[in-house]
Amino acid sequence: MMKKFDLTDKEKLILYGLVKYPQMTDKQLSEKFDLNHSTVTSIRHRLRKKEYFRTLIIPRLQNMGCEMLVAIYTNFSPLIPLEERVEITGKTIEVFDEIFFSIGEQDKGFSLSLAKDYATIGKINDIRTQTFGGRGLLENEYPNMVVFPFEISAIHNFFDFAPLLRSSFALDLETDEVARDVSFRNKEDVSFSDTEKDVYCMLVRYPELSDGAVGSELGVSRHTVSRLRRGFEEDNLIRKINLPNLKKLGFEILTFFHIRFDPRNQPDMEKYEASLLMGDSTIFLARRMFEAVMISVYGDYDEYKQDKTRIMQVLKENKWIAKDPLIRTYGLNTLVFIKDFKFAPIARKVLGSDLLI
Repeated sequence: MMKKFDLTDKEKLILYGLVKYPQMTDKQLSEKFDLNHSTVTSIRHRLRKKEYFRTLIIPRLQNMGCEMLVAIYTNFSPLIPLEERVEITGKTIEVFDEIFFSIGEQDKGFSLSLAKDYATIGKINDIRTQTFGGRGLLENEYPNMVVFPFEISAIHNFFDFAPLLRSSFALDLETDEVARDVSFRNKEDVSFSDTEKDVYCMLVRYPELSDGAVGSELGVSRHTVSRLRRGFEEDNLIRKINLPNLKKLGFEILTFFHIRFDPRNQPDMEKYEASLLMGDSTIFLARRMFEAVMISVYGDYDEYKQDKTRIMQVLKENKWIAKDPLIRTYGLNTLVFIKDFKFAPIARKVLGSDLLI
C-alpha cells in the first residue's frame, strides 16, 4: 500500500492533521507536529491545489426537525448499462433533496439520506421501487431500506477518515480514539431568523468561501457572517471536515455492510459495544438495536479480506448474529459518485430557506 502514495512524509503528516483536526489553524498544526508554520501553510496549499482533500460543512439538522438517517441499497440487472441507469435515476430519484450521498456500479448501488419523517423517505423509496421496477432495472428484489431514527440509534463514525490515513500512512502517533456516539440523539430545538437561515445554508453549500465572500453574496457584513459562523460552531450546529481524495491516494475498495443482529443477543446500545466492529478502515457506522450499517475503505483486496475476517470474528465470538451480514464491495476506480456529499439541498429544505443555491 505504501508505494501508492505519491506524498512525502511531511505531506502525509499534514494531510492526516488536516483530516484529524479540521478546525486547527496552520499555526496550531505546526505546534502539534513540531514543524515550521510556513512549512505547514505551503504543504496545505499544495495538497489543496493538487486536490488531495476538500472541505465540507456537515449540518446537524436534527436540531431543526430532521428525525432520521436512512441507508438504501439495491441490486440491479447487469443488462442495463450503468450510464443509462444513472441518467434515469438522476431525473426521477436523485433530484430529492434528502439524498446526500449516492454511489453506483453496474449491478449495485446505495445511498444515504437525511429526512424529517418516515413518510417523506417512504415516498422516495416507493418512487425508487416504481422507477426501477418499471424500467427493468431491478434484479429479483426490491430496494432495501435501513432506517436509523436518531432518538433510538447511535452513530459511532460519521465520515471520520483520520484512523484510515494514520494506519495507511503508517504514522507513529498516539491516538485518542474512544468508543462514542457522535450522533444526533442529544439535541435542542433551534429556530433561525431569515438571515441566519441564509448564512447557514451558504456555509454548507460553499464551505471554502470566506466570510466576506458569503456576506457579499447575501448582502450582509463579513462581521455578521463571522459572528453567526462562530455561533453555529459553538452550538454544535455545523461540523467542518476535510475529506481526503481516496482515488488520488490510491485506495481501491469501498465496502458496504448491512448487519442484522441476533434478537436473542445483540450488542449493548448504551455501552457502545457495536463500536468493536470498527477498525481503522471504518469511515461510517450507524446502528439501532437490531441492525447496523457500516462503510469501510481499503487499499487493496487483501486489506479488505483481512478486515472482513476480523469483523466476522467479532460478530461470531460475541454471538451477535444468526446469519452472515450482507457485504457489497465497490471498486473506487469503477464506481460512479452520483451524489457526493451534497448537504445544502436538505439543509435548505429543513430550514425553509428561500435561498437559491
